[in-house]
Amino acid sequence: MRRIAMWSGPRNISTALMRSFENRADTYVIDEPFYACFLKATGIDHPGRDLILKKQSTNFECILQGLTQQKHVQASIYYQKHMCHHLLPDMDRRWLDKVTHAFLIRDPRMMIASYVKSRETVTLADLGLLQQDELFDRTADKLGAAPPVVESADILKNPEAMLKKLCTSLAIPFDSAMLKWPEGKRDSDGIWAPWWYANVEKSTGFMPYKELVINLPPALERLAEKCMPVYEKLMKFKL
Repeated sequence: MRRIAMWSGPRNISTALMRSFENRADTYVIDEPFYACFLKATGIDHPGRDLILKKQSTNFECILQGLTQQKHVQASIYYQKHMCHHLLPDMDRRWLDKVTHAFLIRDPRMMIASYVKSRETVTLADLGLLQQDELFDRTADKLGAAPPVVESADILKNPEAMLKKLCTSLAIPFDSAMLKWPEGKRDSDGIWAPWWYANVEKSTGFMPYKELVINLPPALERLAEKCMPVYEKLMKFKL
């Protein structure tokens, strides 16, 4: 089984990309398996926190076992949607050597503008850029080469071309089923879906790319500037 860990920050088309993979007949997906662990360890207040802690496992070892050992009937691909900031510094990294990694990036200014629509406060740690940088470097060191990096804007501009490139880089065949999916909710969606997934639940494919005019207040603009070095570094390696 090919186990693919896709590492992203929030508000990035990460759920749409999960939909895309889930629509393949050969793929099983999981949505942010470390979210409850992250909330329990940090005590941070997120929308739906109590419900997430009630419904999702916080047993790190059991989660790891599922990610690295569990088999799924009729699935040869296990797609894991991860938020970079959910993997906290004291969490075991050894399991990372058992999966194939890819990285999804987006302009930090766009991420921030979207994030604050659902949660009023946002910090550098919330966006996961520094954690994404660490995971990218670790993976590159292990591989001896850069792992796949895709940018959300590139996928929206040309879904078929970019998904073909991504599949090739992951050593899996492209499937045209990745381009369209049925509208609606999924059993695989995290329990937090009501707070974050309204748009993707209405979608039947990747939304057309739109050039947005972003006007952030000064404090958020400064936050975006802190994110830019990592974003610009990963941009150099994108497919």
